[in-house]
Amino acid sequence: MFTTLVLQSPGPLVFSWGPFSLRWYGLLIGLSTVLGLFLARHLAERRGLSPDVMPNLLPWLVVGSLPLARLYYVAFEWERYRHGPWWKVLALWQGGMAIHGALLGGSIALYLFARQQRLNFWLLADCIVPSLSLGQGIGRWGNFFNNEAYGEALPPDSRLWVQLQLPDGSRVHPTFLYESLWNFSLFGILLFLSYRRRLPPGTLLGFYLVGYSLGRFWIEGLRTDSLMLGSLRVAQVVSLALIAVGLALIGTAQRRASRQEEGRAIPTQPLEKEISNGGSGDHR
Repeated sequence: MFTTLVLQSPGPLVFSWGPFSLRWYGLLIGLSTVLGLFLARHLAERRGLSPDVMPNLLPWLVVGSLPLARLYYVAFEWERYRHGPWWKVLALWQGGMAIHGALLGGSIALYLFARQQRLNFWLLADCIVPSLSLGQGIGRWGNFFNNEAYGEALPPDSRLWVQLQLPDGSRVHPTFLYESLWNFSLFGILLFLSYRRRLPPGTLLGFYLVGYSLGRFWIEGLRTDSLMLGSLRVAQVVSLALIAVGLALIGTAQRRASRQEEGRAIPTQPLEKEISNGGSGDHR
């Protein structure tokens, strides 16, 4: 017998007490940050970095990624915000952030931190991306509680194994769930690669960009709330660009590692000893 799992959001609030309230979106972001910090610190220590690097880096990433994640979203949804009130532009608790904006801001912050601390940017990025993928997997459930980032409407007789029911009773593709599961799977792959072998710096970052972007390109095609640039879905265009960047990073990291291995190798040539009798005059 066929069974469909129907998901329905209980609402965005965890609890409310007087003027104070806790939203699922904020709670999940906080949980992702804590878990991600512990994991990144552990992976950094495995790669020979100081245990203090990741706690020191975290404020840089927060300051760099959150504002740009919001501004990126607002820029492509400007018609919703241009008439005010102005404070809605800053209303992170109401949702509306773009991961590609966060990636851009976080990358800039990471580069500046690496330069200041004289650390390898690519090595730091490799230690962070498993946490990033884990955080995305958790954070997508914030979209579920906010009833956002869902997909196209499903016909009444749809046999899709899991469906999201909106407050108006309609059922849609649970694209938040698709992306959450995709990110959790990517997290598992990145963590496996981190433990399996010590890859050249920049390789894991490349795998993350390719892996995440492949899933995002497919899932974005099902969504009804995509950020648009004319007739193009912005996330799909950016995903294609990031796939190319990721592949280039993997190839560059491998070539860089090969050159370093060649530079460390000691040439071994057979020692040829000329047999001579010196000044004895006996030359045969």
